[in-house]
Amino acid sequence: MDDILLKYLPERAVAPCLELIKTSGVNLKIVNNRVTRHGDYRRLPNGLHQITINASLNKYRFLITLVHEIAHLAAFEQYGRNIKPHGLEWKKTFQYLMLPFIRPEVFPSKLLPVLARHFKNPKASSDTDAILSLALKQYDPQHPNKTYVFELPLGSIFRIYNGKLFKKGNKRVKRYECVEVATGKVYLFQPNAEVELIKD
Repeated sequence: MDDILLKYLPERAVAPCLELIKTSGVNLKIVNNRVTRHGDYRRLPNGLHQITINASLNKYRFLITLVHEIAHLAAFEQYGRNIKPHGLEWKKTFQYLMLPFIRPEVFPSKLLPVLARHFKNPKASSDTDAILSLALKQYDPQHPNKTYVFELPLGSIFRIYNGKLFKKGNKRVKRYECVEVATGKVYLFQPNAEVELIKD
């Protein structure tokens, strides 16, 4: 298991993560990329616990996702199953489990202040924190055609992963109003959503 985890995690995070996996009694499955999520936690009908994580994540996002999902299990076991999945109990548990990893032996030094800010009040997904998401994307394998919604000119047309076309509109507080070309419906996009520019 150490050899497998070494492929997906920063080297200094492997042993503590292995310990977390063993003590939580969770079955970890590394799966093909899913566009809508980095990972998930499930209690199976037989009572066992399973976490799935996308194989395509860079080592730092993989680590954050693994601890995020283990925090679900730990929070449910400590506080009961009636808590909100990303409520206060989960946030406290996630912060506590993540704290030993936020160090220069595990993460690059330029990520540490971004992580420290994020973990003051962790979000339901690292993608909803645009600053953290963009910082983590710097460590992804390079894709030359990657474009983010915030980089596009107002009024430009872009395509998302499922082929749908949108026209970029104004920014609300944090997200952009974008109109689906085919239906005229308005959707809100995170600034760090990856898209393909069709026409500016």
